[in-house]
Amino acid sequence: MTVILRILIWRAIAVLALLLGLIGLMLPIMPTVPFLLVAAWAGGKGWPALEEKLLAHPKYGPQIIAWRQHGVVKRQPKIIASVMMSGSSIMLAFSPVHIGLKFAVIGIMATVAVWLWLRPEVAPQAVPQASTKPTE
Repeated sequence: MTVILRILIWRAIAVLALLLGLIGLMLPIMPTVPFLLVAAWAGGKGWPALEEKLLAHPKYGPQIIAWRQHGVVKRQPKIIASVMMSGSSIMLAFSPVHIGLKFAVIGIMATVAVWLWLRPEVAPQAVPQASTKPTE
């Protein structure tokens, strides 16, 4: 695969994720930050200027940086995601979809919810290193 094609693929992924994130700004049922995380990740691979703009954004930049450095997800996004997945599970449970598909999708959402709640909500504080010099 040529370098240009690889860059174009990463840019296409970044633009698609960014567009989905923008849709998430307008629709309460779509998340924004996860798509911006993907856009920054893909941008870092093929569009560094886009990555820099996302990291410098006053509202979303700190969340992206906290995720990258420490895997931090704040409580409010966790609650919103959990409520949305619960609502989706309830709607799916009453839909005419095959029972196996229902269990699979609900199981995936439950797994994601558990994983999400296991993420830290704040960045760990830097622990000062103990001095290795002997004291007199």
